[in-house]
Amino acid sequence: MVNVTKKYQVTIPRQVREDLKIQKGDKVLLVKNKEGNWIIMTVRDLTSKMIKSSSDIKSPNKESPQEYKKEIETIKIK
Repeated sequence: MVNVTKKYQVTIPRQVREDLKIQKGDKVLLVKNKEGNWIIMTVRDLTSKMIKSSSDIKSPNKESPQEYKKEIETIKIK
């Protein structure tokens, strides 16, 4: 259980940070899944899931999913 501050901020508990491999400076998302439950994930994990789910889509360009993944990983989200 976490407390919500008057500015609506929360601290992510250590065990959750470790399990999700959240590091200082990481961007995290709160995403509502199709069952209606909220989940927390890193942008890195979301990108990885998107790449996996799109691997069966034939791309009009010549880049492979692996090349795309490498390119995405080098982009710094601000």
